[in-house]
Amino acid sequence: MTEPAAPEQLDPEDEKLVTLARATRARTQAAEGAAVRDETGRTYTAATVALPSLKLTALQAAVAAAVSSEAGALEAAAVVTQAAEAAEADRAVAADMKTPLVVLAALDGTPTAALHP
Repeated sequence: MTEPAAPEQLDPEDEKLVTLARATRARTQAAEGAAVRDETGRTYTAATVALPSLKLTALQAAVAAAVSSEAGALEAAAVVTQAAEAAEADRAVAADMKTPLVVLAALDGTPTAALHP
């Protein structure tokens, strides 16, 4: 399910994820940036990985960082992207991690959609 997200609907912790995702994308000049918050409140960020031998969306990379630090579930995630909707791989990894909220945001950080996988 996808619902439009207005900035006033985001809680401050979710806004922080958008800011972290945006900063990660800008710093690396990647196509996307993502940030996730695990069930203990720890945050992880990542950018798109586009190597000849490895391709990951930013959300997949952020989830990999969280899982490698023993996160069992995510409270929320944010993806800064030019895409109009979430990639199928992002929907799948969000569902795997029982993520109740994935915020999509434009490159300027404006939320464009809230996914509830």
